[in-house]
Amino acid sequence: MGEQIVENISKKIGFTPDIMKTIGEIDPDFLRMYQKCDEGVLNDGALSVKVKTLMALAAVAAQRCEPCVESQMRNAINNGATKEEIIETLEVVFMTSGAPGVAMFRNALKQLPKD
Repeated sequence: MGEQIVENISKKIGFTPDIMKTIGEIDPDFLRMYQKCDEGVLNDGALSVKVKTLMALAAVAAQRCEPCVESQMRNAINNGATKEEIIETLEVVFMTSGAPGVAMFRNALKQLPKD
């Protein structure tokens, strides 16, 4: 069951977060709880999935989690976020969290397409 949940999450976001593999091995029940939350978040509602992923990107940057920023950057790109939208998200992070939040993008920005 845990492997199937990880596979479903991977299909939705376009990659498999390492933490999901680890949690799936350790605690499949946690993955089932995560899946219920995921089903509500990674679907279009009043906000599109793309907007939600950009919000998640800003939130993890504000929390200063660089691996999370890299993961959410891939998620945002896989859900249609443009370079311009990501840069505007980076600007929001700067307004709300300052330079330390922006610094979390240092490796993630390498994922953006080159002009």
